[in-house]
Amino acid sequence: MSDHAEPRSPSRPGQPGSGTSDQRGGPPAPLDLAVTEPDLAPPTDAIARSRASLLLLAASLVLIAFNLRCAVASVGPVLPEVVRATGLSSALASALTTLPSLCFGLYGPAGPWLSRRLGTERSLLLLLGMMVAGSALRGLGGAPALFAGQILACAGIAVINVLLPGLVKRDFPRQAAIMTGLYVMALCLGAAIAAGGTVPLERAFGSWPAALAFWAMPAALAAALWLTQLPRAATHVARRMPTVRGLWSDPLAWQVTLFMGLQSAFAYIVFGWLAPILRDRGLDPVQAGLVVSVSVLGQAAASLVAPSLATVGRDQRLASALSSLVCIASFLACIVGPLSWIWVWSIVLGLSEGALFAIALMLIVLRAPDAHVAAHLSGMSQGVGYILASAGPLFAGLLHGWTGRWDALIGFSLLLGGLMLASGIGAGRARHVGAVAVQV
Repeated sequence: MSDHAEPRSPSRPGQPGSGTSDQRGGPPAPLDLAVTEPDLAPPTDAIARSRASLLLLAASLVLIAFNLRCAVASVGPVLPEVVRATGLSSALASALTTLPSLCFGLYGPAGPWLSRRLGTERSLLLLLGMMVAGSALRGLGGAPALFAGQILACAGIAVINVLLPGLVKRDFPRQAAIMTGLYVMALCLGAAIAAGGTVPLERAFGSWPAALAFWAMPAALAAALWLTQLPRAATHVARRMPTVRGLWSDPLAWQVTLFMGLQSAFAYIVFGWLAPILRDRGLDPVQAGLVVSVSVLGQAAASLVAPSLATVGRDQRLASALSSLVCIASFLACIVGPLSWIWVWSIVLGLSEGALFAIALMLIVLRAPDAHVAAHLSGMSQGVGYILASAGPLFAGLLHGWTGRWDALIGFSLLLGGLMLASGIGAGRARHVGAVAVQV
């Protein structure tokens, strides 16, 4: 068995002192990452950091997180207007809703490479610039600019998705649950505001391109604040880099990856298609957008407390199983349940999805023995996982296009939900992945 039981010590998984057990067969021992990995080891002045500087760093990360779903959640509420204005077919409309998760999968694995080349802080600044440019590009109108802008913005988001867990592990090792909850809450809050605010912006500006371009502004603000976190030019020194062995053959790593991808598939179906589903069921555009917004606000509330609650027990199996079951049931209720209860269904759906996403991110930290392995596990789980997640909104749109009915999603949702439940139970076991960082 390649996954290892976590040592029975007072320290929690993911915190100092929670290393892996001895490896059978005697592979090289893990490296002292404080020496070999400048971007993932604590900065040299970490001990001398003031409380104010740590608070500024935390605020910067939270503001970055706020922007990580604005470009995604802003498209769905105005998708019918986009289709009418651009003449997109149902297949291209499905492709547009699939772009975020597909980009997250394709570009996310570039995170560790980019961090090695530029340093984590400078990489994040570059990626924020891509988000600003991509969101602004959508304001040109027309299908080519919309697709190009969405790809550019989501490519920047993809790599930030991968870098943030390692950054939290590095700079907030004893507050990983709190920081994960805060930035997931900010991410959900940004998505909720984008989902609920885009239609009013479209009506205020008189065009959907201007409404979509508006979301470049908070990304620009995050980039400006992140400038305070750039290190001195001399602090990033290229060094001989370690490699991680055993990750891609580890069953536990694949369970973490599947859980990340499958819960994301549900999330992107909601981002891309819940508003059109509700509009087809009789809600007006503003109300449909507000329902999605309230659902995402539920995600924010759940994500704030879910990481801490998930680390209270011996492992995370119960938390992931309960969240999966509630997510499946509430999503089906949004499709076929009475519209008089839609606010209840959407809030419960948001609470369960927020818990699932926060647990998925926490599992990356908890299942990794150190920050370097956490970065590579983050790249694997988000790279492969988001490519898998892209099937969610794509098939949701295609199923509707083929059948003309939204209840065609029932069987598809049950399939996704069953796989998510099984992978979450496996990934929730209190173990570390059987991977180590070694110098070659």
